[in-house]
Amino acid sequence: MTKPLLDIDKLTTCFSSHQGIAKAVDTVSLSFMQGETLAIVGESGCGKTVLALSILGLIPDPPGRVTEGRILYRGKDLLDMSDTELMQVRGNHISMIFQEPMTALNPVFRVNDQIAEPLRLHQGFSKKEALDKAVDALNMVGIPNPTAIAKTYPHELSGGMRQRVMIAMALACNPDILIADEPTTALDVTIQAQIIDLMNDLTEKMHSSLMLITHDLGVVARMAQRVAVMYSGKVVELADVNSIYAKPLHPYTQGLLASVPTLGDTQRLNPIPGIVPSIFNRPQGCRFHPRCPKAYQKCSLMLPPLFEPEPGHTVRCWLYEE
Repeated sequence: MTKPLLDIDKLTTCFSSHQGIAKAVDTVSLSFMQGETLAIVGESGCGKTVLALSILGLIPDPPGRVTEGRILYRGKDLLDMSDTELMQVRGNHISMIFQEPMTALNPVFRVNDQIAEPLRLHQGFSKKEALDKAVDALNMVGIPNPTAIAKTYPHELSGGMRQRVMIAMALACNPDILIADEPTTALDVTIQAQIIDLMNDLTEKMHSSLMLITHDLGVVARMAQRVAVMYSGKVVELADVNSIYAKPLHPYTQGLLASVPTLGDTQRLNPIPGIVPSIFNRPQGCRFHPRCPKAYQKCSLMLPPLFEPEPGHTVRCWLYEE
């Protein structure tokens, strides 16, 4: 059987503060293959972005630190690499589109300089060659008049254009893995659709794998092959996208899907009751049990392991113990 391109094994990332030590990502295990799109979904604060930053070694230390686990890229553990070795992977083999392009792009450098930097650093291009490649990258992501746009500063561009610049920068070195953190946040619906189609086309053309971090289940349905649902630092359900939508098993996944408004629905929205527990004060047992309509006594006493009630469909819930 073909080995996973990226294999995350029992990854734990902790943060320290005056309130104590908190596990933002708690023994998460995931893997995905070459060319696959894996979506990570869940409410804000569930650990999605921390997981992505942990993969790239971008957790600020202090206060954060990866304390356990392995992140195997093509069989090599990224956590064992030196800073120099990791820099050769980051932006070259594994790239990331950050959540807010206005803060991710450097405001004092022109667009072409920012796209050219990884090309010069990782691919060995001269300055002129890298700048020419930057224009090609802007053209690739559908920016009109790329030669002129290349010489602008980020603040001169619209949100959709900045997001395209971020995609061009992330894909400039033709990486194996692209991590996209909420790539359509703060964009209007028309631009969202364009960005989704663009990312689908480019990852397919380059045979890149995509880790899509989002809370938008509509985006997941259009882009992903498999879905991992996270809650309070843990993966609570993992399956292919069709299984998740047709037969969600975890009560939290069921609540997420039930809360999505549908066209023509005149009923009130169905939000999940309660709030996500504090990272410093998580409930004993299943972390979702205070909000779960199907919880029973065992749920409040013991944290459930991952069960596999159906082939390839795992769920962290005591309802599937047998």
